[in-house]
Amino acid sequence: MAIRVLIADDHALLRQGLKRVLNFEDDIEVVGETEDGQETLARTLVLQPDILLLDLNMPGLNGLDVASQLQAAKCNTKIIALTIHDNDNYVLEMLKNGASGYLLKDVEPDMLIKAIHIVYEGGAYIYPELEERIFGSLCVEDDINEKAKELWRTGRGERLTARELDVLSCIAKGFSNQDIAQALFVSEKTVKNHLTNIFRKLNVNDRTQALIYVLKHNIMKLD
Repeated sequence: MAIRVLIADDHALLRQGLKRVLNFEDDIEVVGETEDGQETLARTLVLQPDILLLDLNMPGLNGLDVASQLQAAKCNTKIIALTIHDNDNYVLEMLKNGASGYLLKDVEPDMLIKAIHIVYEGGAYIYPELEERIFGSLCVEDDINEKAKELWRTGRGERLTARELDVLSCIAKGFSNQDIAQALFVSEKTVKNHLTNIFRKLNVNDRTQALIYVLKHNIMKLD
């Protein structure tokens, strides 16, 4: 079954270019195009595409407003922002309002296709330079042991342990499993077990989704 994609951008030339790129893929179907926020919101709710490629600057409702209203409507469509804005605040606000992906408009076609597949399969994808910059500054503001006690006391974050918060801090720095094992003086198998528990507790599928979760829920903050 093809991945159904709706393209939302107020520039016809860009929409046509995206459509040409996506139509080369056997497993992707462009089901429509929109050029303003109100139309995007309405057609997304009617068409229920798998993926919405969403520009941030559109007439009427902007992309952030569209994402926010789709999230409030509990729409199952997954959103990938496709924009010129590389400002951290734009990225964070889109993620907090339900976007699963964030790409810049100079993205290579192969990366766009990769992002669509990852997001469709339940993952998250952020333009690599932005991901490194934003998540690299994530940290636990309080003492990790105290933060873990708070999570257990309040039931937030599915009660992540102090060690799991350590692992998340390492993930934010871009560490591999081997790097995490060396940093925490544990085996790679132990790291994999921690990751499995983190993903299960947060109901996410990958590292990027886990970092988005802890950021959205104020478990970790930007330094």
